[in-house]
Amino acid sequence: MQRRKKIVVGNWKMNPNALVDAKSIFSKIKRVALRAKKTQTVICPPFVHVAPLVSLAGKSSIAVGVQDVFWEDQGSFTGSISASQAKGVGAQYAIVGHSERRKQGEDNEQVARKLFSATKQGLVGILCVGESARDREGNFFAQLKDQILASLSNIAGGVLARSVIIAYEPVWEVGRSDFQAMKPSDIHETSIFIRRVITDVFGPEVAQQVPVLYGGSVSVENAVATVFEGEVDGLLIGRQSLIPENFCQIIKQINAGK
Repeated sequence: MQRRKKIVVGNWKMNPNALVDAKSIFSKIKRVALRAKKTQTVICPPFVHVAPLVSLAGKSSIAVGVQDVFWEDQGSFTGSISASQAKGVGAQYAIVGHSERRKQGEDNEQVARKLFSATKQGLVGILCVGESARDREGNFFAQLKDQILASLSNIAGGVLARSVIIAYEPVWEVGRSDFQAMKPSDIHETSIFIRRVITDVFGPEVAQQVPVLYGGSVSVENAVATVFEGEVDGLLIGRQSLIPENFCQIIKQINAGK
């Protein structure tokens, strides 16, 4: 059976300031991404850089996404970007429910509306879920389950299977050093749990089609173990995606399977 493409997503957050720097980083990543035939590379820059990077991507396999969308298509929502606007400038993916936005007060209902809007407009939604803390008793699984079910409450099974990626983003682990990074065995356990939650509602066929990414502390040193020992479909990478040498090395490693 042919291996499903791995997915490596770079979330640039509010970086870089200058378009010239964004183009420089993107161009370096693009050169490597074009040769990584077994891996889908996605870059999610600040919205002001989306259209120029879409132009730079051209008809190549590297894709550009946005870091958030609003649930309405238009209206009096100062500072918000709609999914239709994102689609209109060439974005193909949209991150929703990122922990940094949840920290600002975004709740599961809002995330669900954003995800529905993104998929309705033809974007692939990258749904971020993850517990704020872990306990030895495993009570954190309940928080994770609630997030998944609530965030997918507006999504039909067919849409989930073809247009949603789930990024497991343990809030307590993001930004830690390699020495503090989550063990691949724990990542594997959590990815199994995520698929079980989806299976219970949407069935096993849908669950197997939904890519599950890991979005904790990822580096050149732990990327391969995270993906292949953790048995996830790819990575959602923050600060390392702004260092083209490191990000490109991760793409090469994941594409090679080692």
